[in-house]
Amino acid sequence: MKKTLVSLMMLLVIILSACGNNNSGNNAGAENTAAANNAGAANASPSADTAAEATGTITFQSESGPMEVPANPQRIVDLSSYTGSLISLGITPIGVTSWAKDNPNFAEQLKDVTEVSEEDIEKILELEPDLIIGTETTKNVDKLKEIAPTVIFTYNKVDYLQQHIEVGKAVNKEKEATAWVEDFKARATQIGKDIKAKIGENSTVTVIENYDKELYVFGNAWGRGTEILYQAMGLKMPEKVKEMAMKDGWYALSLEVLPEFAGDYIVFSQSKDTASAITETETYKNIPAVKNNHVITADAQGFYFNDAYTLDYQLNFFKEQFLGK
Repeated sequence: MKKTLVSLMMLLVIILSACGNNNSGNNAGAENTAAANNAGAANASPSADTAAEATGTITFQSESGPMEVPANPQRIVDLSSYTGSLISLGITPIGVTSWAKDNPNFAEQLKDVTEVSEEDIEKILELEPDLIIGTETTKNVDKLKEIAPTVIFTYNKVDYLQQHIEVGKAVNKEKEATAWVEDFKARATQIGKDIKAKIGENSTVTVIENYDKELYVFGNAWGRGTEILYQAMGLKMPEKVKEMAMKDGWYALSLEVLPEFAGDYIVFSQSKDTASAITETETYKNIPAVKNNHVITADAQGFYFNDAYTLDYQLNFFKEQFLGK
């Protein structure tokens, strides 16, 4: 039962939900914002297909089959973890979850956006959305479908880059989404090569997070920068992490066994309110990566997700933290 509850909690973190010091994180965020703004300007001109479909509907191939969605949605309520993908595509939703509102990386873009949840049917209705985006855990889907076309995505049904393209398809910006994916892959590959050259081809990296008094380690597809480190860059994962976290995407562990999971480098996605319960212990302080100053600390609230905007932030963050530039 406990594992089931923890599983739901962690799934919600990423679906509703995947260093050094705060100044480094802020610099990474500023660089990411500038990059996103430049990308938005580059994508400002719609494709010929989009221009031809400025009004009316298009057919989107959803997970449950073809459905009609607005060709040019203007009032999107996003109940998924892909708010950042919409922002990356130049779209600001009119309603988002508390997870998105609390994300410091989205603060400027979402400052005037209404916070909602799938339980807020009346509130969503008042927003008059023309498209709603949710996940497989979203409640009241039948009621939401009565308000507006509702697209449901299943987390990790497709890989993290294809997911951005699927979001792009849902809002009639597939070409823009595909262009971002190709550019991201090229940037991540090069930065990954530079990092390997600096830390060594065989160096291992562990991604951990403290959440609600628990400690977790992550596989290669659960946000927190894992997709970038392990998939895009091809950095190595400690065998113990691979053994315990790859199947479910994450693994809850006790502080006492953390040294068994620790790689040569640790990326610590921290919830500041409970992090000291870990970092002030002798067990943590005696981990070789900690002693060697090979711990990269990130703000968990801005690190949970694997949407396009967050991936840009994480990539710039890793570039700064590993390479110092």
